[in-house]
Amino acid sequence: MSKTAPSYSKGLVGVIAGETATATVGAGGHGLHYRGYNVEDLAAHCCFEQVAYLLIYGQLPSKAQLAAYTARLDGFRPLPKPLMIVLEQTPRSAHPMDVLRTACSFLGTIRPETKGAPAEDVFDYLIAIFGSVLCYWHQFHANGRRIDTSGQGPSERIAHHFLRLLHGRDPHPEAVRTVDVSLILYAEHGFAASSFACRVTTSTQSDIYSAICAAIGTLRGPLHGGANEEAMRLIERFGSVADAEAGVRDMLAKKVKIMGFGHRVYKTRDPRSDIIKSCSERMAALPEGKPLLVDISKRIEKLMWDEKKLFCNLDFFAASAYHQCGIPTEFFTPIVCDRGVL
Repeated sequence: MSKTAPSYSKGLVGVIAGETATATVGAGGHGLHYRGYNVEDLAAHCCFEQVAYLLIYGQLPSKAQLAAYTARLDGFRPLPKPLMIVLEQTPRSAHPMDVLRTACSFLGTIRPETKGAPAEDVFDYLIAIFGSVLCYWHQFHANGRRIDTSGQGPSERIAHHFLRLLHGRDPHPEAVRTVDVSLILYAEHGFAASSFACRVTTSTQSDIYSAICAAIGTLRGPLHGGANEEAMRLIERFGSVADAEAGVRDMLAKKVKIMGFGHRVYKTRDPRSDIIKSCSERMAALPEGKPLLVDISKRIEKLMWDEKKLFCNLDFFAASAYHQCGIPTEFFTPIVCDRGVL
């Protein structure tokens, strides 16, 4: 019998708790692939629904399969009446992540898993309905409106549906593309903390709704999904590029953590960051865009690299991209929850 004492690994660093081929990072912490497809190619040529199908069903859909899949998702968008009542009773002061967690738990009671039914049934349902949940709750408490969350038909993408319900009008195509691309980039990342929490729950043979609730609770933390919200709060406090540089230098001198920089897996760059940065730049070029916000973000990005050799991750430029789409800061992390289902 070995007398070697068990090793201690704080935060499970270096501990292999499982394996996955769904999302893989290249050797040396370079690149990201979903089931063998480069995420940069997927973001450039696919919509989120195609990527969701790839991750859930193992292959990119044919034209016919995509049409059937989007029709399936469209049918899930209307909210059950009991859920509407729950959302109306949920306080306006609640964080949207708490709203999603509550809604997910409640859906597990009125639409429980059917024994023997594929898990994909629940995945597809939650992917389709989470946007409806957020926007119904928001519109009821912010504007006193009970909105119809039905889609405009199978051709309406999740990104368009969400922005339309959020703003009460058809969104700008560039905003739709920005949200769509962000969903692709956030869609999967192996053993992220929320994925690990979800796996722990499912390992006890609990139901899928409980596992997703665990993932939502984990994603809510500012050191995980909440980082994009914190990045926005940092960026918007500055009125100019010069203010941003002075402010961040002061924070660094005081050893204040700057959210949206560095990564536990990537060693030289986050391949997703340049993609969402381009989205933010395109939004800034629109008449209603906010180029100063992007300029401030770029200055902070450069300063963090020059001073700390820290590159920005996906969360940093996702903040300015989402803001320019008219999305409230507290909604940034809930958007990622559509990815959390995957």
